[in-house]
Amino acid sequence: MTDFSFSGLSPDSILDALESKGIYPQSGLLALNSYENRVYQFIDDDNQRLVVKFYRPARWSNEQIQEEHDFSHELASTEIPVVAPKRIDGETLHTANGYRFTVFPSVGGRQFENDNLDQLEWMGRFIGRIHSVSKASPFKYRPSITIDSYLDEPRQELASSELLPDHLKTAFFAILDPVINETKQRYHADNIIRLHGDCHPGNILWRDGPSFVDLDDSRMGPAVQDLWMMLSGDRQQQLLQLDTLVEAYEEFCEFDSKELVLIEPLRAMRMIHYMAWLSRRWSDPAFPRAFPWFAEDKYWEGQILALKEQMAALQEPPLKLGM
Repeated sequence: MTDFSFSGLSPDSILDALESKGIYPQSGLLALNSYENRVYQFIDDDNQRLVVKFYRPARWSNEQIQEEHDFSHELASTEIPVVAPKRIDGETLHTANGYRFTVFPSVGGRQFENDNLDQLEWMGRFIGRIHSVSKASPFKYRPSITIDSYLDEPRQELASSELLPDHLKTAFFAILDPVINETKQRYHADNIIRLHGDCHPGNILWRDGPSFVDLDDSRMGPAVQDLWMMLSGDRQQQLLQLDTLVEAYEEFCEFDSKELVLIEPLRAMRMIHYMAWLSRRWSDPAFPRAFPWFAEDKYWEGQILALKEQMAALQEPPLKLGM
C-alpha cells in the first residue's frame, strides 16, 4: 500500500531539511492552510519571510514537480506575478529525510474579491498573459483534466467509501450517476493548454494587484478552466463578470467562446473529484480534524441536493458573451 502520509515529518525533521540547504529559521514554524501538502511560514536569519512546502509522498513524480516549478519560473520571467520557488544551489526541488520540499518567498496580501469588477479586469489580463505563455508548449509529465481522473476514478472511490452512509447510498448514486453521464456527454475539450489548474480566489493574493500562488494542481486542460472559478452570484452577475474577464483576457490571448459550454461540466467534475479526494485522504489525521462534517449524514444529504442542482445547471443553456 502506498504511503501518502506525513507521519515522519516532525518539527526537527523540518528544521534539519531547511538547515541542509543553509536556511536557519529564527522564528517558529507557522502552519499554513494546506491539506494536500504541509506548508510552513517562517523568518530566517537574514530576516527574510519564507515558506517551505513538503510534498505529499508518492502523489507526484519528481518530473511532475519539476515541471510545475519550471512553468512557474517561465511565467515569472515574463513579469507575470506568479510566486515561483527559490533556486538554492541552482535547484528548486530538494529531498531530506525521505520528503521532497521546496522553498518560496512569502507573499502577503488579502484574498481577491471575485465580485469586484475592477479586480476581475486585472485577473482577466493576467490569466490572458499566463495562457499566452502556456500555449507555447505542452506539459510533458503533468496530467490532463480527463473524464477518467475527474469522474470514473472518483466514482470508484465513492462506491467503495465507508464514509458514505449506507442508508443514503441509493439516493446518492441515483443522482451521481446521471450527473456523471450528462457530464461525459458535454465535456469535449478539443484544445488543451498548460493551466494554473486551481485558479480560485483562495489561490490569489491581492496587494496593488494579484499574486498567483499554488500551482500544485497545474495540468493540461481547456483555457476556460482558469476562468470559470472567478464567477459568482446569479446568472446575470456571472454574465457581467464573464464579459469583464474575457474582454480583458483577449488583450493578450484569444479566447475560444465555444469553451463556455464546458463551464458546467467542469463544475460537476470538480464537485465529484473533491468528494473523492476527501474520501481518499481520510486516513490522514489532518482531514478528520479539518473536515469533520464529511462523515456526517447532513453533508451527504447536502451533496445529493447539490448534485440535483448541478444536473439542472448542466441542462441549462451555457453562458454567452455580450449578454
